[in-house]
Amino acid sequence: MAEGKQVIVKVKRQASPKDAARWEEFALPWRPSMNVIICLRDIAEHPVTREGKQTNPVSYDSNCLEEVCGSCAMVINGKARMACSALVDQLEQPIRIEPLSKFPVIRDLTVDRQFMFDSLKRVKAWIPIDGTYNLGEGPRVSPEVQEKAYPLSRCITCGNCLEVCPQVNENNNFMGAAIFSQVRLFNMHPTGAMHAKERIEAVMGDGGIEDCANAQNCVKACPKEIPLTESLAEINRQAWKQALFGWLVG
Repeated sequence: MAEGKQVIVKVKRQASPKDAARWEEFALPWRPSMNVIICLRDIAEHPVTREGKQTNPVSYDSNCLEEVCGSCAMVINGKARMACSALVDQLEQPIRIEPLSKFPVIRDLTVDRQFMFDSLKRVKAWIPIDGTYNLGEGPRVSPEVQEKAYPLSRCITCGNCLEVCPQVNENNNFMGAAIFSQVRLFNMHPTGAMHAKERIEAVMGDGGIEDCANAQNCVKACPKEIPLTESLAEINRQAWKQALFGWLVG
């Protein structure tokens, strides 16, 4: 460890949804390979501000620490990203950590992303395979479809694409690129395609695909490099066909 080297972190705090936000600054001992989650853990172990004031540990979400679960999404130095893969040595100091602004704050960096999960329910983002009897083997999926579907299946529902989208705001109910990409994923599956019309009808309503302004911020913010703009274009195409002809054409 480099003797005396410190990491300066500024965290936006908010005790509850009704409380005013405030900033607290911390000075942490540096060590190799630190990420933002380690910083927050160090604060939890020693919750004292840079000025020497005792405080509470910072509330935040995290789980896998491998950029898979999507829970540790937050705004770091003004950029929506995953805290587990945000390495301290690659960040300008002081490191400013804020909660995602497009979701209600529960406490500190913890936000309520229920809107995303409600949207996934709305578009039936699943493949119905349950039955009262053995349905047998599912249909085979061609290698070509698998190749297109795999990148879409990497979505971790982190919410970064909603955070950077100008259409996601208090004035509308735009569902966001991740939701439309999941619609595309399940519509291209042989079994999922049986309910494609229902999904497209769901994205043609309030907050649907027609509200997309093609800012393309989403694809840049996606930590899994999902081709979100391609998904938006494809769902827009399917929606137009359904609107004109009342049925989907592949």
